[in-house]
Amino acid sequence: MASALAGQGIERGDRVGILSLNGARHFELWFAIPAAGLVMNDLNYRLAVEELRFICDDSQVRVLFVDDANLGVGRQLVELCDDLATLVWMGVGSDSPEGTIAYDDLAAAAATDLPSPGPDDLAAIFYTGGTTGLPKGAMLTHRNLTANAMHMVAMAQLTWRDRYLHAAPQFHLADGAVTFALTWAAGSHVFIPGFEPGAVIEAIADEQATVTLLVPTMITMTLAHGGLKTADISTLRLLIYGASPMPAAVQREALDAFGCEFAQAYGMTECSPLVSWHGGPEHNLGLSGQEPWATRLASAGVAVVGVRTEVRTAAGDPAPPGEPGEVFIQGPNVMSGYWNRPEETAHALVGGWYRSGDVAYADEAGYLYIVDRAKDMIISGGENIYTTEVENAIYKHDAVLEAAVFGIPHEKFGETVHAEVVVRDGAALSEEELIGHCRELIAGYKLPRSVAVRQPTDPLPKSGAGKILKRDLREPYWSDHDRRVG
Repeated sequence: MASALAGQGIERGDRVGILSLNGARHFELWFAIPAAGLVMNDLNYRLAVEELRFICDDSQVRVLFVDDANLGVGRQLVELCDDLATLVWMGVGSDSPEGTIAYDDLAAAAATDLPSPGPDDLAAIFYTGGTTGLPKGAMLTHRNLTANAMHMVAMAQLTWRDRYLHAAPQFHLADGAVTFALTWAAGSHVFIPGFEPGAVIEAIADEQATVTLLVPTMITMTLAHGGLKTADISTLRLLIYGASPMPAAVQREALDAFGCEFAQAYGMTECSPLVSWHGGPEHNLGLSGQEPWATRLASAGVAVVGVRTEVRTAAGDPAPPGEPGEVFIQGPNVMSGYWNRPEETAHALVGGWYRSGDVAYADEAGYLYIVDRAKDMIISGGENIYTTEVENAIYKHDAVLEAAVFGIPHEKFGETVHAEVVVRDGAALSEEELIGHCRELIAGYKLPRSVAVRQPTDPLPKSGAGKILKRDLREPYWSDHDRRVG
């Protein structure tokens, strides 16, 4: 496929898109596109057509691979995007739909010698949220992705015996963090088209998966499914979680249900994505209550080998242990910049370091504690309120399935704490009860001043990777105010 792409009349460095559910051919393209000297742009199929059009136009995608589920959207994009001329159908066989080239036919036409991309050539562009409201493309080089793969092999101790279940969407680097790593360790890959709790449980049991990655919302949904009680998932040795914090109560429930080792991976698209790791026996010791591991259970661990992290004050100085500041990251995994965004690149990459936008503090041993995204922190009456701290208190209520805390406008204090909560199936919870529960756990100024209680049929909005979208929740409250919705 790499050879065939190189012979398609597209030039080295051109962008090639993928719009597909999880699967083996999707996996193949992660290798074929960069090997052809081209740049992969793996698209979030959950986006609206106009959002996808913007990304394809912004990165000037020339060729787009689509599966059956996304064929209709792919055809619309060909009509809408000036640079997009070729649609490749990822189905099996030569009987491709009208207006498409069959994947098998394209691969069979391979006749071109492959180029030799350099380590600092672009391998992929991954689009993430922008400060202007428009997505921006993080440019990742071959060196970036290679570094991440080596880091992941070391941290997850991947070997040829491992079988990794792709349950999170392949278009997201949370899942992609393992793709190259496990292949180079000669392991096996197992795919389900998309996350569904029953499918995850069945795939682990039937395919004897040893490693998977689930974000906390996926873990919560899998626990609620109930199938873990009867399924044989004894082959699973490691469950990696990330993208958002997981309350200790949920961690303990998950540890009992999955019966394997847990590891929290902290990272971001701009870092290919792995930055720090908290796993191994110390993670489970923390769940048992043993110190200092119990306290460090709330941390994102320490920087992985080859990566440096530093917490800095607003003045740019290293913050002393325990003092919150912005996380700066340095390493061979850090992106080369944002595609066609020189101003945002200049803001994000400073003196060889990447500014994460995350607020955290470090303890004496260097363990990172992510307290909030800078854009999510609430400033109410001059007090800084970290939303994750409030969410952790909310999650300790037995009736809570999902929670998101964010600031909403307040005439006197500027903004105040609001919580959106989804209750467990069959549970009941009032605003007064939840606020009273939180009053026992956190300071009065941090308490939610308002609570919206949702039923399981009305879940919180989530990204393609399963991360709760606070932006979408916040926007209606701030549409007539001057706080930027980030």
